Amino acid sequence: MPKTRAQKGEIVDELAQKIGKMKSVVFTRISGYTMDDANSLRQKGREVGVEVMIAKKTLLNRALQSNGFTIASDELEGSILTTIGFDDEVAAAKLMADFAKERETIQIVGGILEGKFVGTDAIKQLATLPSREQLLAMLVRSLGAPISGFVNVLAGNLRSLVYVLNAIKATK
Repeated sequence: MPKTRAQKGEIVDELAQKIGKMKSVVFTRISGYTMDDANSLRQKGREVGVEVMIAKKTLLNRALQSNGFTIASDELEGSILTTIGFDDEVAAAKLMADFAKERETIQIVGGILEGKFVGTDAIKQLATLPSREQLLAMLVRSLGAPISGFVNVLAGNLRSLVYVLNAIKATK
């Protein structure tokens, strides 16, 4: 049953609202996409703060245009799966790259990052980056390294003094 103009308007408004809150979007060309694939992908997406949806390309283009994005019609050909990352720029790209590895019929077409349309190569490079939590852990480790090194240097002087005192005690 075809959707009415009002229903399509609601879909465009909902998509525009989600795209307005996004940190990154990944567009994927799908073929051979089953309901089992859809359910498992949506479940994995919920776990990492990513929403997975399929919308008609005309409605998707209208939602993108309402947020100031223009994408050429030849960029999005075929059935397009839209993955929107709200919390982390890397999460949507990682999710789709992992999903595409398992299935040969799924191809990453491109995405939106920092307000610009980026190609397949940029999305695949983004997918190889560590997640935000991993990057923060690496930063904390890097910031803590000089402090722990300084503490070890200070403890080394005290340790040497104790060794000298023990050697004097042993000789007497």
